[in-house]
Amino acid sequence: MLQINSKHFALLSAFLFCIGTSSADESDLGGTIEAITTDGRTFQLPLVNSQVTAVIDGDIASVHIKQIFENPSTDAVYATYLFPLNEDAAIHAMSMTVGQDTIKAQIKKKNAARETYEAAKSAGKSAALLTQHRPNMFTQEVANLMPEQPVTIELTYAQIIPFRDNAYELVVPTVVGPRYMPREPKLGGEPMLVSFDAEREAEHESNGAWVLGPPPAYPDVHGLTIPKAIDPDRFEFRAVIRGGVEVAHVHSDTHSIDSRPGADPVREREISLTEKRTIPNRDLILRYELGGQDIQAGVLTHVDQRGGFFSLLITPPELPVMSEIAPREIVFVMDTSGSMNGLPLDASKAFMHAALQALRPGDAFRVVQFSSTASEFANAAVLATPQNVRAGRTYVDHLRAGGGTEVIYALEQAFSVPPKRGRIRIVVFLTDGYIGNEIEVLRRQAQLMGDARVYAFGVGSSVNRYLLEEMARRGRGLVRYVDPTETSREAAEALARRIEMPVLTDIEIDWGDLQAKNVTPKPVPDLFAGEALRLTGRFDPKKIKETSVKLAVNGFAGGREATLPMVLNLNDSKTPSALAIIWARGRIGDLMTDLAAPDALRVSRLSDGGIEDEVTDLGLNYDLVTQWTSFVAVSERVINREATARDANVALHQPAGVPKTAYNPNMFGGSSAPEPSFWVMMILVAIGAGYVALRRREAGPARI
Repeated sequence: MLQINSKHFALLSAFLFCIGTSSADESDLGGTIEAITTDGRTFQLPLVNSQVTAVIDGDIASVHIKQIFENPSTDAVYATYLFPLNEDAAIHAMSMTVGQDTIKAQIKKKNAARETYEAAKSAGKSAALLTQHRPNMFTQEVANLMPEQPVTIELTYAQIIPFRDNAYELVVPTVVGPRYMPREPKLGGEPMLVSFDAEREAEHESNGAWVLGPPPAYPDVHGLTIPKAIDPDRFEFRAVIRGGVEVAHVHSDTHSIDSRPGADPVREREISLTEKRTIPNRDLILRYELGGQDIQAGVLTHVDQRGGFFSLLITPPELPVMSEIAPREIVFVMDTSGSMNGLPLDASKAFMHAALQALRPGDAFRVVQFSSTASEFANAAVLATPQNVRAGRTYVDHLRAGGGTEVIYALEQAFSVPPKRGRIRIVVFLTDGYIGNEIEVLRRQAQLMGDARVYAFGVGSSVNRYLLEEMARRGRGLVRYVDPTETSREAAEALARRIEMPVLTDIEIDWGDLQAKNVTPKPVPDLFAGEALRLTGRFDPKKIKETSVKLAVNGFAGGREATLPMVLNLNDSKTPSALAIIWARGRIGDLMTDLAAPDALRVSRLSDGGIEDEVTDLGLNYDLVTQWTSFVAVSERVINREATARDANVALHQPAGVPKTAYNPNMFGGSSAPEPSFWVMMILVAIGAGYVALRRREAGPARI
């Protein structure tokens, strides 16, 4: 059995004594030391500290994450930590520090990395394995975490910071929210491309079907399925913004920050959390502007032994506000599942009131609500007359949250009726995206949407950004987010006014002598007002005769042809080397988008096996974590001579604003919150077990 050190038991006993009188909000609590039971129930391992440091050059960020794990018991453990990263993160470095030894991780094929990790685990060596389950969901496994011997895991990733609503927006996710898994796939026998399970692939080689496993087991949650914690503040954040031009209007609506002048008082800013540490239960969002209100289009290049890489920044032209020529049919799809109960649903209703009121004469609308099933306001689109708008608002006001998150039913309901001829259909999703079958949803969307545009509005403090970004990307729409725990009603209403058509469409690039290849993203998305877009790609520097190359961006703005001439300078010494890995990550993203698309809609025209091969090669050649490549670090020293240990998950926080009802048996690996009597039993067992351990400790080592 596990044993708690006496010094930890003293803290634990004092803390458990205070549980009954604590008035703290359970959703704000995190963990360090947890109760154990005499029947061997796995205890919850603490993540002592998570430090995030970002160095931002213009709109390209290099982010360093340091995770410190500690084992408060007297037994060795195998730790598993489920955590999020930005969905566009290109993770290209990892290291593990145990005592005085620092081991650089190696990138390997996923199965080979697992074998290396398991061998080290069995041999009693310290080891760490980083595995991707989604572009924004990872697990960090640590083998043979010894008592009172902290292990530090460090990760480094690069990303392009998107420009939205006239400002750059860096998002640092801190917690994985609950995920609802449908009981049965909804695609009529088609595979759920969720998480590739190589061990079972051979069973289906004959018909070419992919068998993919479920997401990882969801750990217990502080304030719900384990006792409250002693020190919930374990997240630190620091950033340096080097703009090259004036850095202005640095702020965060999600966290209290300090912003100070850097080495260059005008062109640099140093950012930190006001309280140094905080609870990791919401996404950190940092926004800033460069050079006042203006953003300049331009081209960057980088050349190394692998060839040439470029990045092209495109901004839309400024146009006067114009009404669309064609009338719109707007289909609002509201998530009313259990995780939306309370503040998220209130924010969605505020959004809907403003959006319905903002409809123009001649528009038509529908309102679909979904949880375990889907239904709607009317059996067809209705004109946006004052009477119909009032009826729609009344319908929205009476919606209540509860049940599962069956997005497939919502998609089928939204697209079940073809749009009226001559109308532009816009499908607006309001959801937190807390599902585990993202790829199934994205594939079904591709099958159903036709010429419609899909806009995604994330409602929550730690929403599933991967799902929402992909829905909007594939639907040629925009994506925006509202945090109902921090954002005012006015902000939700302002968000509703963003249901507009793009400014620049049908974008094509004349690459001239550059002869660009493998350009990403592909196809090039449309651009909305207040946005900017970075394209990355490759070129052969040996084929370029001049030091500068003329390019042209072509498209349609307000129905008129538009051209933006640009110049690529190959002698620019200030270009960042991160362009290579950012391009590789973008290429991987395009390929994974194809993997989830029906064959007829795949841009790459590759088979499933072809996509896996190219993604694997990119991961190995650019040291990137992907669906089929993982980082593994192994110490040479044997530190656990017995080579035995217990499994222990690192508990997560309950995301701010997410109700307890979101954690139910239909969540992947999740469970309902225990009854209060269970905690009374747990407290008594823990105190009794700790008391016995303390008494026996005086006579020598003992186990409970």
